Amino acid sequence: MARVETSSSRPYHLVIFGASGFTGQFVVEEVARTVSEGPNGNLKWAIAGRSKQKLERVLEQAAGVLGKPELRTEVDIIVADVEEPDSLAAMCKQTVIVLNCVGPHSFYGEPVIKACVENKTHQIDISGDPLFLEGMQLNYSSQAADKGVYIIGSCGFDSIPADMGVLYTRDQFKGTLTALESFLTFSSGPDGLCYHDTTWLSGIKSFADSQKLQSIRRKFNHKPLPAVGSKLKRRGTLFYSSEIQQYTIPVIGCDHSVVKRTQRFLVEEYEATPVQYGAYAGIGGIGNIIKLLFTGMMFWFLVKFSFGRNLLIKHPAFFSFGLFSKDGPTRKQMDTSSFQFAFYGEGYTEGEDPSQGKRNGKIRTLIQGPECAYVATPIAMVQAALTVLNEAAALPKKGGVYTPGGAFAKTTLVDRLNKHGIQFSVI
Repeated sequence: MARVETSSSRPYHLVIFGASGFTGQFVVEEVARTVSEGPNGNLKWAIAGRSKQKLERVLEQAAGVLGKPELRTEVDIIVADVEEPDSLAAMCKQTVIVLNCVGPHSFYGEPVIKACVENKTHQIDISGDPLFLEGMQLNYSSQAADKGVYIIGSCGFDSIPADMGVLYTRDQFKGTLTALESFLTFSSGPDGLCYHDTTWLSGIKSFADSQKLQSIRRKFNHKPLPAVGSKLKRRGTLFYSSEIQQYTIPVIGCDHSVVKRTQRFLVEEYEATPVQYGAYAGIGGIGNIIKLLFTGMMFWFLVKFSFGRNLLIKHPAFFSFGLFSKDGPTRKQMDTSSFQFAFYGEGYTEGEDPSQGKRNGKIRTLIQGPECAYVATPIAMVQAALTVLNEAAALPKKGGVYTPGGAFAKTTLVDRLNKHGIQFSVI
């Protein structure tokens, strides 16, 4: 069972590392909202980062936003830097869990994981980069298992809704679910959608290093997952979806990778029936297709060269039609944005043999939530941490590097998310 108790030498349940970053500041606010959900109704926490002054400003801002002036004096500050291993070790030794908000994780994430494993501290991050996530599994999973430590990646919008959505749909299906497609759509207010350029930077590195991902996957030497029942057909690169009534593309990111890793773990650990998965995102009408084609072609060309990557890094708003910026979204944009995941599943009803004939049962589920990157992501990350603290007995038997579905398949994380505005339902 995971060690989740505080002690005189390890006084904090969790420390938010990178708390002064764009996403980190919203994680601070979300933790402050949920302190009563900690063990025995009391969450002990601190924030950490390179600059004490910036961290003080984050607490000042959170105190004002939440109307909690006590945050200015009651939340401890730890100075730590990814380039100073001793400072990371000192931080890790003081807490049960590190919430790692330092991004892009592909640049700064590994030193944090290394320090957590070495100092027997659990780590939860919000990376959406398959290269980083799978590389950390390859390099640290056995060490984490030996130390009894849980390293749980992609615990933000990438990829808790997708990964837990697959498990939720499987659990709600009366029979054996064997295939599932998800369709992601976004809604925004009059000021549109916007994201901080940290995500843009991560995407640039991920595309530039795509060959390295294939090399990592070969090192696992995994056997193909068995396809139970009829094989799920892949959709095209661009198609009109009758399910969501708009043009649609495959999801770019780690959702498919994370779900597949979860399914592999569940097959190997619990002999579960694997669910085939396809992930798609709606892009709207013809105007958005033109923008996407322009952005995609420019990105694909420039990311291959160092001068091109520098241009993409310097001018994210130009090359993304304002979708990514160095300033990130305003609170008004965040307040008026939302997401929706529609899951369409098929399988074999109770009493039917999945090895015989076509699938004969269907199910549709829905996940709805607030703005994905800076509202839903902090909610998902914090609830993941609270699940570790409160439901240690329901986690996997041994430590390791896990996906959200692998770590939380036996927990009440979905119920916790339902109570905090990320709603799962059967339609």
